[in-house]
Amino acid sequence: MRKTALWVGIIILVVSAAAMAANQYGIADKRQVTFYNTVRVGDTLLPAGDYVVLHQMKGDEHIMVFTKTGKKVVEARVKCTLTPLNAPAAKTEVEYKVTAKEQVLTRMVFQGDRAEHRF
Repeated sequence: MRKTALWVGIIILVVSAAAMAANQYGIADKRQVTFYNTVRVGDTLLPAGDYVVLHQMKGDEHIMVFTKTGKKVVEARVKCTLTPLNAPAAKTEVEYKVTAKEQVLTRMVFQGDRAEHRF
């Protein structure tokens, strides 16, 4: 009985430590963003609209999944680099690089997160 309790305790500690390491920047797993114009996210051109943004970690890689629901579901997956902030973000910010043809998503930070996303 004691050995079982000990193993359960160890497993809980290992799982908790892994979860904390994966989210060292306080990033929420799910966010929402609105694009008011067509935006290039990675290799995908996303139409204007409301999107659910899921944050996924695959090893050391951080992947953001943008999903627009409705009559026509649109999805984009893009790798990003996390850059730590000195304090939690005071507001949500989205930055683009504007080319002759389109807006390209280059940076996002969500209110309360302790890191920004660079694409």
